[in-house]
Amino acid sequence: MTDASPVVPGQGFLLLVTEHLATIVGFVLALLLVSRVLRQHTRPATSIAWFLFMVLAPYVGVPAYLVFGGRKLRQLAGRKPPLYAPGVLPDIAEVPNDIARRLTACAMPPPRADNALQMITDGGIAYARLLALIEHATHSIHLTTFILANDVVGRVIVERLAARARAGVEVRVLVDALGSLPIRFMRLQRLRRAGAQVGIFMPVLPLHRRWSANLRNHRKMAIFDGDIALTGGMNLAAEYMGPAATPARWIDTCVEVRGPAVADLATVFARDWQFATREALPLPAPGLPAGETTLQVVPNGPDVAGDPFYDVLTSAIYNARQRIWIVTPYFVPDEGLLRALTLQARVGVDVRVVLPRRSNHRVADFARNRLLRDLAEAGVRVFLHPRTMIHAKLIVIDERVAISGSVNMDARSLYLNYELALFAYGATAAGRGAEWIEQLMAACDEGQPATPGRIGRWAEDLSWLLSPLI
Repeated sequence: MTDASPVVPGQGFLLLVTEHLATIVGFVLALLLVSRVLRQHTRPATSIAWFLFMVLAPYVGVPAYLVFGGRKLRQLAGRKPPLYAPGVLPDIAEVPNDIARRLTACAMPPPRADNALQMITDGGIAYARLLALIEHATHSIHLTTFILANDVVGRVIVERLAARARAGVEVRVLVDALGSLPIRFMRLQRLRRAGAQVGIFMPVLPLHRRWSANLRNHRKMAIFDGDIALTGGMNLAAEYMGPAATPARWIDTCVEVRGPAVADLATVFARDWQFATREALPLPAPGLPAGETTLQVVPNGPDVAGDPFYDVLTSAIYNARQRIWIVTPYFVPDEGLLRALTLQARVGVDVRVVLPRRSNHRVADFARNRLLRDLAEAGVRVFLHPRTMIHAKLIVIDERVAISGSVNMDARSLYLNYELALFAYGATAAGRGAEWIEQLMAACDEGQPATPGRIGRWAEDLSWLLSPLI
């Protein structure tokens, strides 16, 4: 029989006081952070979700918001030089296109004429082209990506970049701290030993001044000799590209750009590189004409004032007259975009949404299904690919613009991540984008997701409620 633990005088009282104080501190912190939520989040759904989380479960909600809840890094963004300084932007009245004019008014780079644009919709072709451009670069290779995988594709790309660095080419590689975590400690040291420079964007742990567990760099681009750029949605991993076609490869796109717009992409890289490494790079001037396409580079994220991509996209949807075709892997837009698409479908605009039947994020799938059924009832045509994951991001509006890049149609891409979009203006660019979407729709099943049973409805409702926080 064991002895009873000795009773320490006053121990119960101290324990009671400590628990009471902890409850008060947690509740006060929750109330203080509520004001921060209301300041940083302009969408009511996000504000309400965080408010309920912190008030009903302060011990979990308060730490979660401190780690994951910030939307704009105001202090850090203030240290990051703007893409274009005041006085550099053109007179907005001189910009002929209304979409481009609105973006330029939001301090985006102005539209650039005379570019060559080639859309690449096959992962094998994209992989071969990337390796060829790495091999033939003579002066510099600047590459940024969300995922640089520790698989056969990632390892080959690292080895090719290391070889070019050993040959005297200036190689800079910027990877997201979270997305490229598996390869960071295994392969990137080879790049450094070969003479390349490696930057880690936004470390996850609070051991660095510029850290965030929530705000990720989702931008993807590779710039060669300042003359040619690849940008789009493809990460550097076997799911997106590789030497041979495989049934498991996802459907995705990227574009190759030549001409004056390459300088704007290079400027985005230079600003991101400076933010991550504190090394300032010279900003390039627009290059020589290379084609007939007008392009506008549109960065979006915590380092950009407001939400220019979302604002201008919503405006362009409302102004559409013939069609709005959207290809995206995840579809959980907010009430503003849903209302715009619903109203346009009801007045006869051809609104179509193309998605994978099952994506790699099941919560996003549950959250979208109710929205898709509501849109289908309003006249939106929904296409679901039965077999392959679609990771492509492409929006075509009328004969006016094709929008590609890294932005998904969900809260994380629209409001949280560092993203990059490319607006290609004119009937030719829009027509090429629409042609590819038509080919994709031919492989899809048209029809809204089935109405689920009671448990399925609960899963959809819960996923939709959590979607602003995902």
